[in-house]
Amino acid sequence: MTESATLISVAATSLTVVAYILALWAYRRSGWGLLLPVLTGAATVVVVLVLTNTPYGTYREGASLLSWLAGPATVALAFPLYRQWSRLRGIWWPVAGALLAGSATAVVSAIVIAWLLGGDWALMMSLAPKSATMPVAMPVAERMGGAAPLTAVAVALTGIAAAVLASGLFSLLGVRSEMVRGFALGAAAHAIGTARAFQIGETAMGSAALAMGLNAIATSVLVPLIAGLL
Repeated sequence: MTESATLISVAATSLTVVAYILALWAYRRSGWGLLLPVLTGAATVVVVLVLTNTPYGTYREGASLLSWLAGPATVALAFPLYRQWSRLRGIWWPVAGALLAGSATAVVSAIVIAWLLGGDWALMMSLAPKSATMPVAMPVAERMGGAAPLTAVAVALTGIAAAVLASGLFSLLGVRSEMVRGFALGAAAHAIGTARAFQIGETAMGSAALAMGLNAIATSVLVPLIAGLL
C-alpha cells in the first residue's frame, strides 16, 4: 500500500468511527429514535464527503477494512443464537413459514414497486435483496445485474426505517412477544434490526440473529428464482 493510500485509509476509517461515536453520544443523550446512530452517523459522513468534495469511491476504498469487518461481526451473532437455541429449535415450522413469507414479500415488493415507478432491470435487482445483510445483498445484486452501491444504500435505509418504526408498529399490532419482535426485526432489517432487537432483550436478540442468518440464505435463493420468472 502506498503512502497516499494509507493516508486515505486512515482518514476514511477515522471519519467513520468518529462520526459513529458522536452519533451514538447524541442518541444516548437525547433518547430520540430518529437520532439512530446508523442514520445520523452516515449523514455526518455524507456531509463531510460533500464539503470536502471527496468521491464516494475514494471513501469506500479507504474504509474497506470496516466493510470487511461487517462479515466477522455478522458471524459473531451466532453467539446469542446459540444461547437461545434450546428455545428456538422447537418452533421450526412456524419459523420456516414466517421466513418464507417475509423473505418472499421483501423481494417481490421491492421489485414490484421499482417496476411501477418505471425502474429498469438494474434498479429492480439492486433493490430486491434489500432485507438481507449487506455482505450477502451486494454480491447477490451484482450477480443479477444490479448495482452494489445502490444495494448498499437500500440495505441501510431498510434497516434504519425498521429500527425507527418498529416500536410503534409492534405497539399498534399488539405484538408483545420478544421472540416475535426479534424475528421480525432480523428478517426485515438484517444487522441493524438485530442491533435494535438487542435493546429489547436477549431472547429478541437470539431470534433476530436466527432470522437474519436464515433470511440471508433465503434471499440468495429467492432473488434468482423470482428474477428468472420475470
